[in-house]
Amino acid sequence: MKKAIYPGSFDPVTNGHVDMIERASKIVDELVVGVLNNSAKNSLFSLDERVSMLKEITKDMPNVTVASFDGLLVDFMEKIDATIIVRGLRAVTDFEYELQIAQSNHRVNPKIDTVFLTTNVKYSYLSSTIVKEYASYGGDISHFVPPQFIERIYDKYNIKK
Repeated sequence: MKKAIYPGSFDPVTNGHVDMIERASKIVDELVVGVLNNSAKNSLFSLDERVSMLKEITKDMPNVTVASFDGLLVDFMEKIDATIIVRGLRAVTDFEYELQIAQSNHRVNPKIDTVFLTTNVKYSYLSSTIVKEYASYGGDISHFVPPQFIERIYDKYNIKK
């Protein structure tokens, strides 16, 4: 059985994330969306909120589960018995960084392989950082995130739309 993890902070979940989850879930038998609890980051949404949003958006994907983790990804993968990491690439700069991480993970655990999926062109510019920037100024984020999350994001900035 091919079990993979799509790790990230997902703060907030974007349409690009959803696209990657949908596509990756068709390639593997089981996909775990791993939500990183990074205490060094000042997140807009709590870990529980991010997990909840991802569970909501993946509820109709039978081979997708959502779990949070902290620490090293390779340790979490061993715990859940996953051997594949799915990462999205938006640009060449993403590849250079992701390649180093993939090689490091493989060096630590040779059973781990990383699969890179290029993002859909319509999301190639998109990041959670961009969503937060637009939302913080009350900009239109309807093209960036699933509709059910728009109001929740604006609420974090006390913006009523």
